[in-house]
Formats: sequence, structure tokens, C-alpha cells
Amino acid sequence: MPNEPTGPAAPLPAESPPPSRRTFIATTTAVGGAAVAGGLAAGTPALGAAPAAAGGPPGGRVSLTVNGERHAITIDNRTSLLDLLRERLGLTGSKKGCDAGACGACTVLVDGRRVNACLTLAIRLEGAEVTTVEGLAPGEGGELHPLQEAFIEQDAFQCGFCTPGQIMSGIGCIQEGHSGSAEEIREWMSGNICRCGCYVGIVKAVHRTAHGK
Repeated sequence: MPNEPTGPAAPLPAESPPPSRRTFIATTTAVGGAAVAGGLAAGTPALGAAPAAAGGPPGGRVSLTVNGERHAITIDNRTSLLDLLRERLGLTGSKKGCDAGACGACTVLVDGRRVNACLTLAIRLEGAEVTTVEGLAPGEGGELHPLQEAFIEQDAFQCGFCTPGQIMSGIGCIQEGHSGSAEEIREWMSGNICRCGCYVGIVKAVHRTAHGK
């Protein structure tokens, strides 16, 4: 038979009272804080912490000629030609209308051809020659381009917001050989919108400049 205890039985330990809500919260907070601190000290980001700031947007350097002046500029690779002209070079003649290539208010010439500056990445224009409306009559008292004079004579603008883009597009249209008739001019100028409805005057101005009458 197994041996039976000969002495008195040891008393059972008294049960501790359950912790109060205040004690439970304080203890949990302290333990959690220590764990977070330990994690940070070990280089482990805490749960919910913001990720480390990444490097800035990719940038590059572009060298181009604008209205006969050479510029070498470091830019964000996402910068449009329009923003480069307006925000960095202070050439605000080219207007930001739709900023989606639909209105033509930002039209400029790149190497002699029309482009929507809002859709053209500046970083891709290394070595290019850009002409804006400011480059047609540079300086105070500069002689107006024949198309600018024709716009005045034909009342080809009202509010004037679209006029720089219309003029640059009209010059490109003439240089490209698309000004043989009013119908052809309307077709090849269709990417330039005039909210004032001055299309008749615009077409006449382009036709007169192209043909001298």
C-alpha cells in the first residue's frame, strides 16, 4: 500500500483577487509599450507605422532651345513641356486649357512642327528647338508675325485665351502645306477649339497669311 502522509496537510494557497480593469489596462499598456520599444530598437517597424520616406521622383537633365535661347534644366521626368515653359521659364503665352490635348490652347512648335505642349514630356526633347508665341515678336516693340497681324485685321479673336495656340497652330498648318483652301485649313486646324466661335476670322487669317490675300 502506498505510504500515507503522517503530518498535517499543507494549507492551500489563498486565491488572489482578480485584477481590476484599471490594473489590467495599465499592465497591458506597459507590456505592449516595452514590446514596441524593443521592436524599434531592433529595427522592426511598429504595427501601423508609416513606411520610410522613399526617394524623390526620378529626375533628369534636358538641354533644349526655346525661342532661340539655350536652356539646360534639371526636371522631374514627368514634367510636361507646357509646365516647363510656364512654371520654369516664365513663358505663359502658351495656355493651359484642358491639360488633356483636346483644346489646342497650348500648341507650340517643336522643330517646326505643331505639338500639344501639355501632352509632350519635356525630358524627351533633348536638343530640340521650341518656338512659343513669345518667340514670334521677341522683345518690346518687336515686329509682329504676319499671322498675328492677320488675326488683328480679321478680328480672329475675342477673349484671346485660345489665340496663342491658334496662331502657333496656324503657322504650323501653313508650314506643313495644309492651307490650300478654307476647307483644308478648317480640317487641319480642327484640333484648336475657340469657345468664342471666331472660326471664320481664324480661317481667313490663316488663308490670307498663306496666300497674301
